[in-house]
Amino acid sequence: MTSEPLVLVVDDVPQNVRLLGAVLSPKGFRVVTASSGQEALDVLSKEHPDIVLLDILMPGMDGYEVCRRIREDPGTAFLPVIMMTASGEQEKIRAIESGADDFVNKPFDQAELLARVRSLVRVKRYHDTIEHQAAELARWNRELEQRVQDQIEQLDRVSRLRRFLPAQLADLIISSGDESFLSAHRREITVVCCDLRGFTAFAETAEPEDVWDILGEYNGALGDLIGRFEGTLERFTGDGLVVFFNDPIPCDDAPM
Repeated sequence: MTSEPLVLVVDDVPQNVRLLGAVLSPKGFRVVTASSGQEALDVLSKEHPDIVLLDILMPGMDGYEVCRRIREDPGTAFLPVIMMTASGEQEKIRAIESGADDFVNKPFDQAELLARVRSLVRVKRYHDTIEHQAAELARWNRELEQRVQDQIEQLDRVSRLRRFLPAQLADLIISSGDESFLSAHRREITVVCCDLRGFTAFAETAEPEDVWDILGEYNGALGDLIGRFEGTLERFTGDGLVVFFNDPIPCDDAPM
């Protein structure tokens, strides 16, 4: 966006338009013009001025109606409008009632006109900044909501995978996003089979709580070793464990 504010000058008298352009242009304002109310609305549909200098008395659509239509359009509802009036208090009241932000008497004082224009342009820029920040905040909120939703879905996926796959496989699928290693393939691996000698006879005679405690201690000790050396628990049934090394997670020295 250019740093030079854009002013729409609306007046049916060419001399007034030229005079306003001569006052504003040297002070860093860009000027677009319209000679009627309808032309002003047409310009507003194409340009995005920072402020409108609007004459009140024009043939056809007068300045009051133009200002009301500016306020009715959501795209220009907050566009600053200064009405140019040559009459008294009654016109000023009607100007405010129609939605004008300020008014300048004709013939105008150049310093006063520039001060009022600069003040309202500054307000418009503040409003634009707030709208931009609000839009950015809304975008960030949408992105944050999407990220939270993605994380929830990922956690749900991990939970479902852990019901059917060893923990190492579930974590690998989630972290890599690639399930190709689950396809059939050949690889030299080490298979470790473990069970507790005499466990069946022990389980038949021992109290259930004792069996549970023994299995908990046994699986806790072996589970720590399996995880530490990146083995894959293929299955476990009671005291029986089958562990793979070097698939799907590579292991430099699987037998060791």
